[in-house]
Amino acid sequence: MGGTDIKAALFDASGAMLGLTRVPTPHRGVHTVDAVMQEIAELTAGFAADFPLVQPLAVGLIAPGIVDDDRGIGIHAANLQWADAPFKHLAEKRLGMPASFSHDVRAAGEAEFRLGAALPYRDVAVVVIGTGIAASLFIGGRPHSAGGYAGELGHSIVDPAGELCACGSTGCLETIASAGAIVRRYERATGSKMPGAKEIIERARNGDSEAQSIWNDALDALALSIAQLAAVLAPEAIVIGGGLAQAGDALLVPLRTRVDNLLSFQRLPVVVAASIGENAGLLGAALLARAAAVAAGMRP
Repeated sequence: MGGTDIKAALFDASGAMLGLTRVPTPHRGVHTVDAVMQEIAELTAGFAADFPLVQPLAVGLIAPGIVDDDRGIGIHAANLQWADAPFKHLAEKRLGMPASFSHDVRAAGEAEFRLGAALPYRDVAVVVIGTGIAASLFIGGRPHSAGGYAGELGHSIVDPAGELCACGSTGCLETIASAGAIVRRYERATGSKMPGAKEIIERARNGDSEAQSIWNDALDALALSIAQLAAVLAPEAIVIGGGLAQAGDALLVPLRTRVDNLLSFQRLPVVVAASIGENAGLLGAALLARAAAVAAGMRP
C-alpha cells in the first residue's frame, strides 16, 4: 500500500507470483483506512475469481511510514493520513484469514535476506533508496524493528546546516541523497526539468559539473550514513536496493571507496546491489504472510 498505488499479487504454494496488479490508492482523509480495506477486499475477490484453484491461507500487507510489525499497527503515515491503524486486525476480520502487516522496506529486506543478496549474512542492512531512504536491519540473523522506529536511515542527520526535510528536521540524508532530492537539487540549480535521477547521473558521467557536484554530495552523504551504521551496528554487508541502485557501478564503486576511507578499525561492510528487483516488497509480504499462516497452525 503506497501513497500512489496499491500493488497486489497472489502467490501459490510453489511460490509462483500470479495476477500482479496495481490500482490507485484511495485517499479519503480520515476514511482512508476503510477505503483501503475495501480495495483490498475487492482485489482478493478478483484473485479468487481469476485463480479459483489457488486457495490463499494468509494475507501479507505492507505500507510506508511508522509500522509496528509485532502489533500489526500503522502508527503513522503522513502521506496516507492514518494513525494507529490496526491493519492486521482489520485484514483478519475482513478476509477471514491470518494476516501480517509490515513496513514496505522491511518486507523488501526480508526478501533479500531470505532469498537474495543478503542471504549469506547474519548482520546486514538492506538500504532502499528511491523517493525516500530507509533500511531493513538484521542483527544476529533476526530482523530488528524496535516497534517500527528502526531503520529510518533517511532521517539521520548528515548536514545540520542543510535543507529542511519534510519530517521537520534539518539536514536529513533524504534531502541530499534520495533520488527525489537529486532531481530537486539539480532542477533548482540549473532550471532544467529532469525525468529522474538516472539522467542526472548520466550527465555527471558526461562531464556536467553541476550534476557531478550534486552526485558527489549524494555519495558523500550516503557514505557518511553507512559509516555511522558500521560504527554502531557493525554489519557484515550493506545491500543497496531501490531505484537509485539501478545506477550500478556508478553508485557502488565510488560508494565503497568513500566508506572505506571513512572507517578506521571498524568492520568494513561489503557494499553490494540488491538482487530481487522491483517486486522485492511483494515477495517479502508473501514470506511474512506465510509465516503468519504457520504461526496459526497452517501448513502452506
